[in-house]
Amino acid sequence: MAEGAARRHDVVIVGAGPGGYVAAIRGAQLGFDVGLVEKEPTLGGTCVRVGCIPSKALLESSFLYAEARSSFAAHGLTAQVELDLAAMHARKEKVVKQNTDGVAFLMKKNGVTVYRGTGRLTADREVVVEGDEPVTLAADHVVLATGSVPAGLPGVEVDGEVVVTSTEALSFPAVPPRLVVIGAGYIGLELGSVWARLGSQVTVLEYLDRVLPGMDLETAKEAQKALQKQGLTFRLGAKVTGVEVQGGVARVLVEGSEPVEADRVLVCVGRKPNTAGLGLEEAGVELDERGRVKVDIGFRTSVPGVYAIGDLVPGPMLAHKAEEDGVALMEQLAGIPSEVHYDLVPGVVYTEPEVATVGASEETLKERGVPYKKGVFPFGANGRARAMGHTEGRVKVLAHAETDRVLGVHVIGPRAGELIAQAVLAMSFGASSEDVARTVFAHPTLSEVVKEAALAVDGRAIHS
Repeated sequence: MAEGAARRHDVVIVGAGPGGYVAAIRGAQLGFDVGLVEKEPTLGGTCVRVGCIPSKALLESSFLYAEARSSFAAHGLTAQVELDLAAMHARKEKVVKQNTDGVAFLMKKNGVTVYRGTGRLTADREVVVEGDEPVTLAADHVVLATGSVPAGLPGVEVDGEVVVTSTEALSFPAVPPRLVVIGAGYIGLELGSVWARLGSQVTVLEYLDRVLPGMDLETAKEAQKALQKQGLTFRLGAKVTGVEVQGGVARVLVEGSEPVEADRVLVCVGRKPNTAGLGLEEAGVELDERGRVKVDIGFRTSVPGVYAIGDLVPGPMLAHKAEEDGVALMEQLAGIPSEVHYDLVPGVVYTEPEVATVGASEETLKERGVPYKKGVFPFGANGRARAMGHTEGRVKVLAHAETDRVLGVHVIGPRAGELIAQAVLAMSFGASSEDVARTVFAHPTLSEVVKEAALAVDGRAIHS
């Protein structure tokens, strides 16, 4: 512990990812003196540095590469396209730097004091920052926002070279001829798509009998079909028991089946709260059976004055959820009523086509015995989608059979991640499918598919 009295702030936040840095900004806006602790050399957390942002940069670059090779001719364009992977990585790093620099600028702009080092909570509810300049911080409110880390798989040892996590898979120096992805969730499918577009033979092994666990099943099946057309191979119900590496080649062992050989193995079996080294046990902060920090509706932990947000606590492990947690907490501390509607947190898979979802799936409604109506409309019947040459997919609207309130919207198709915001907004205000159906949408736009799906709830879609 650093010598001398602790430096004092109104709020000290440990972790500068989306939850932490957004909480810091909102806290500063509300007049709090905020200290922000971050162990990495740049701000932004996993999302900005080695997650959301770099993966989307690679997805965009690899999409353009695939488009140039397979779709330009249909537009009357002739081009000789070659892959320069080093340049693609350089662009990705430039995008990441723009974002991390942007977060650093926002900290200065809002008067947030940034401490570089690893933060640890003490029994006295202080935060010890261990770094180049050790310091002890005290505050009325301590916020834990350290995010999550990749979860491991029993029997599989990650070596960072042949067997890797998503972090290493963002920076392969060469396109692996054969890539095995363990796990068919958001991250696995996105990174599998990147390397398949660039030339890898990609095999996805999933323990469950479906892809995208937790998502609307019908939509998930459509996503699997689309990715199979792009060359990805899926083996569902595959229990991976180990990975053997010899001479730079991996043999992925699958229970009851032949091993799968690969040049690289990407382990994407989910994420877990990043609580290691935080001093939670010493401070008396309780965890639940899944290793998450126990909190109440106000993000309060078992220790008075200590709060937790984002991936550390229950709820979807998504950057935008963490951001909303941070805003709600700061506003609550300032005496402003604020909450997060967790049933309206959208999820997006940035494959091609994109997949986006909000609210209840059909499976959930059936399990709960909720009566519902369904409207579906394909992108293939949309003029803008035809003009773009991307007609695969559809929009599904689920509405209550008695009240007509929209209960869930599931999109697979071009720009689904943007279109889902319309559904979130409508559902946030309790809209009915009739409300959406009678809204004027610009023509020709992809968004008209949302309107048509809402019309289809009552069997009156116009263009099908």
